[in-house]
Amino acid sequence: MKVLDYDATEQRHLGRAIARQAAENGDCTFIMFGEERYTFAETNAKVNQLAAGLAEAGVGAGDRIAFFMSSSPEVIFLVLAANKIGAIWVPVNTDYKGAWLEDTINRSRPTLVFTDASHAERLAAVQADLAGLPIVVLGDPGPLKGCRSFDSLYAADAAEPDMSAFKYSDTCAVLWTSGTTGRSKGVMQSHNVWFNACLSATAQYKTQADDVIFCVLPMYNSAAWVTSIFRALLAGVPLAIDQSFSVSNFWERVSYYGATQIFTLGAMHMFLWNSPETPNDADNSLRKIQAVPMPHDIIEPFAKRFGVEVLGQGMSQSEAMMIVNQYAGGRTSWPPGSCGGPTHLVDIKLTDDDGNEVAIGEHGECWIKPKQDYAIFNGYFDDPEATANAYEGQWYKTGDLLKRDADNVFYFVDRKKDAVRFKGRNISTFEVEMVARKHPAVLDCAAFGIASEHLESENEIKLDIILRDGHNPEPEEIARFINDNAPYFFVPRYIEFVAELPYTPTNKIQKYKLRDKGLTATTWDANQAGFKATR
Repeated sequence: MKVLDYDATEQRHLGRAIARQAAENGDCTFIMFGEERYTFAETNAKVNQLAAGLAEAGVGAGDRIAFFMSSSPEVIFLVLAANKIGAIWVPVNTDYKGAWLEDTINRSRPTLVFTDASHAERLAAVQADLAGLPIVVLGDPGPLKGCRSFDSLYAADAAEPDMSAFKYSDTCAVLWTSGTTGRSKGVMQSHNVWFNACLSATAQYKTQADDVIFCVLPMYNSAAWVTSIFRALLAGVPLAIDQSFSVSNFWERVSYYGATQIFTLGAMHMFLWNSPETPNDADNSLRKIQAVPMPHDIIEPFAKRFGVEVLGQGMSQSEAMMIVNQYAGGRTSWPPGSCGGPTHLVDIKLTDDDGNEVAIGEHGECWIKPKQDYAIFNGYFDDPEATANAYEGQWYKTGDLLKRDADNVFYFVDRKKDAVRFKGRNISTFEVEMVARKHPAVLDCAAFGIASEHLESENEIKLDIILRDGHNPEPEEIARFINDNAPYFFVPRYIEFVAELPYTPTNKIQKYKLRDKGLTATTWDANQAGFKATR
């Protein structure tokens, strides 16, 4: 393990970080991918060879390369190689296809597009619409035409590139948002943001020399880089990579790598929790997990069952990776359901729709103001209008609804676009879901708004539910359960049992798709059923 000194801003550059680790920690393992192993020195050599190949192919400082690939060591080599020559990497969601895939790539305006054998067919379907963009393929190109092989870009005996002109403030990546509330936007991210977030996470995990960080998140998602890949790079510890998360073999893979730390997102950890219990659940190498979001009442039994320490909660987004967390302020305990206090990087205020600060205990949109330069994103790529709309003066408007208590502890309420306003109340769909998931028949669920037939500005709550195997409750039973365990206005007017929900590959629910679907022939309507919630 070699945590280097990154206090000086000139050291806060990802290309310099791998070069420094290679020089000072070169013989130590950095990447584990199945049976493949790469030390820091071997990684840096690959990165330099690829950087030289990119330059020969016409990629220069400020240019973009897009990748539409599964997780692999080659993606890490590519990202670091691009940054070593001042280029910008653009991950493309591997769940995309058709017009959405074509649009995202073209909007990225890349000099080169990278893909792999498993995604060649999907990319080939839109190749004619990519305006002749050169494509580089790792493995079999399949139906793709006129491609270059990934391996051909490695330039033998390449020297360390000259990075002296590059700064910590440079945009190093464009990250397309997950699209859970609407069309994706390209978040321009500086080197400095990654360093702030990764160094904070290293301290939170109390990373040691024998730690192994396990990554099962897709590499198009910023969480994979900040919680795992770059964190391992900056801390100088091994990184284990699997291409996807699997409930059925998760613990087997943990043991295979000897993994000790992991970050899980969305419903991943709940899938683990809901899996059948076995006597040897705690017989694994994992020591620490940060699972966001995790219901407060699950934290202690989850830790006991799997023999792990569950780290504190927090809230961040691609645009601002350090907003609040349970590592801020030196507290040792936090109220149930909270996501922590403000980090040292930002000031926070919660506002109503008119920009006025709300009172303690009331819901408001989280606005943040950075306390240092380049502490949040550099704006939206090719979208000055969206960038301008995201700010009110120096304040960035996150689009997240929070509330805070008298001790300046914050609680996540909902995405602003997902919150429901009905009969003058702002209702958190997140909180409705938390109650519904406590019912023994509910495996997963999503609450969202359906436009009221009485008032255009208001919405009724609809709850779509995936049931556990062997359970067949009536909708009224679910509604009554919510009524018994939460305020009466949490009770959905509409309930529908569904076979699946529209997850992103990182297991976030795409509620805009549910809103677009709306009501169906199988939707239960409390009004038509004569069900009335009691106060």
